[in-house]
Amino acid sequence: MPKVTAVRPLSNYRLWLQFSDGAAGEVDLSDLSGRGVFKAWALPGTFESVSIDEYGAISWGNELDLCPDSLYLRLTGKNAEDVFPGLRASHA
Repeated sequence: MPKVTAVRPLSNYRLWLQFSDGAAGEVDLSDLSGRGVFKAWALPGTFESVSIDEYGAISWGNELDLCPDSLYLRLTGKNAEDVFPGLRASHA
């Protein structure tokens, strides 16, 4: 799975992401904003503090992170079977 190489916060709970395979673009996370742990993004400066943590996750401090694999799927429009061909064989 490609790794996140860059992340930049944008307005309206969107991120610009770049992955090691060259895929890059915006991911809209506004559907998460205000829900559960993502209520923290409403605090001034929180969403803008996004970074790539030591494990490659997209994180906001020590309490909140998102799986880079799911963000890759959102960005590219691919599904898990496209990225992990072995999943197709296990469903047959």
